[in-house]
Amino acid sequence: MSERKPWVDNYLRSKVRSGEKLHLTLLDPDKVNDLGLVDKTVEVMVSEGTDAFLVGGSIGVSETDIDALTTTLKKWGLPVILFPGNVSGISRHADAILFMSLMNSDDPYFIVGAQVLGAPLVAKYGIEALPTGYVIVGYGGAAGYVGRARPIPYDRPELGAAYVLASKFLGKRYVYLEAGSGAPEPIPPKFIKAASRVKGDLILIVGGGIRSYEQAREVVSSGADVIVTGTVVEESPERAREVVRAVKKG
Repeated sequence: MSERKPWVDNYLRSKVRSGEKLHLTLLDPDKVNDLGLVDKTVEVMVSEGTDAFLVGGSIGVSETDIDALTTTLKKWGLPVILFPGNVSGISRHADAILFMSLMNSDDPYFIVGAQVLGAPLVAKYGIEALPTGYVIVGYGGAAGYVGRARPIPYDRPELGAAYVLASKFLGKRYVYLEAGSGAPEPIPPKFIKAASRVKGDLILIVGGGIRSYEQAREVVSSGADVIVTGTVVEESPERAREVVRAVKKG
């Protein structure tokens, strides 16, 4: 087993404790055709203050792809955190991994099976594990379909809050409310507020459908600690720049 000093949880948590709102840039190796272009996009995000990188995707991702992208991102000096759709989404070069249980999946594989298969690799590579309750909401996207989740309707925030509580009582340190890649709209403020009220010391991550300054401001003002954007980064780094600015204004 590789021995590496864990630091990413402390890095993220210290920022949240100081009152900061965090932005994570999500990059999907399956959608990256030119690593040279990645640098141009990343330069924009870093200049605006993105706090870390997430690397992962639901379909067509191999460990070779993850390794190449992770290595490219490492030179920017920010944490590179794995966001795995399956066991193939693990790279020895990453700093940390969202060690996720898909809380509202109907398939035990995505609740604990994949985690059992992946745990020895995480230990072998010395990757810092960030225990995360992953909850698919609303649209759900590819993550919801592949993970066989029952997405929680946007108009049932009490169910979302119950999953957040369950994540907390199961000992998670993070909870991720996911509307899905390419979601037509973000998770509504009422839903996020209900989750925020019960999260306690959990760090609340919200992603999916956030494409504008106004949407990002609404999500952070509703109680999200961390915002994740991926689709808007792929489509328009300039619009993604505005999202980061909104998050950093808190």
